[in-house]
Amino acid sequence: MWESDHAAQAVGAEIVGSGPGHALVRLTVRRDMVNGHAIAHGGYLFMLADIAFGYACNGYGPAAVARSGHIEFLAPAYEGDRLEAEATERARNGRNGIYDVVVRRPSDGTHIAEFRGHSRELRT
Repeated sequence: MWESDHAAQAVGAEIVGSGPGHALVRLTVRRDMVNGHAIAHGGYLFMLADIAFGYACNGYGPAAVARSGHIEFLAPAYEGDRLEAEATERARNGRNGIYDVVVRRPSDGTHIAEFRGHSRELRT
């Protein structure tokens, strides 16, 4: 999946590990990811969480896509922060899945955001 994941590559995401129902992704907040308040733009935090979610729900083999996603921003992240998003499967039934993603700054353990995504496997 990584070879054709141009969006994740463009933001500098690093897939640390992934498998069925789990993924760990890292990203460094760059200057072009910071908003007018000098904090990481929420869209990039959502994207980081969504990348981890995508790799976790695609770990079973059949192609899966997001059906929905929701994020709660808990703390700011800043330019230069190294962030990680860890996705964990909560439920999987047929073609549907539910995943939770924690976005954190591992240097101090701060939880930056919590994301919940619902996936749907595509028909082959």
